[in-house]
Amino acid sequence: MMWIKENGKTVFAGGKTAFEAAALCADACPSYSEDCEDETVCDDEKSCYNCRYRRWTEKSFECMKGAGK
Repeated sequence: MMWIKENGKTVFAGGKTAFEAAALCADACPSYSEDCEDETVCDDEKSCYNCRYRRWTEKSFECMKGAGK
């Protein structure tokens, strides 16, 4: 599972460098929505790292749409 619960938040377990896993999760996510170009951080066209619903944490990001619930 690529999602963990951390302090009541749904956090991506792969951290900030699991590019393939983030792309697979985004591909399977019905809530994925690409963020503006200024906020994209990886070259994959569809990736959780580029989603408008991710909020960065110190080690990873939180999904604000509740992926992994």
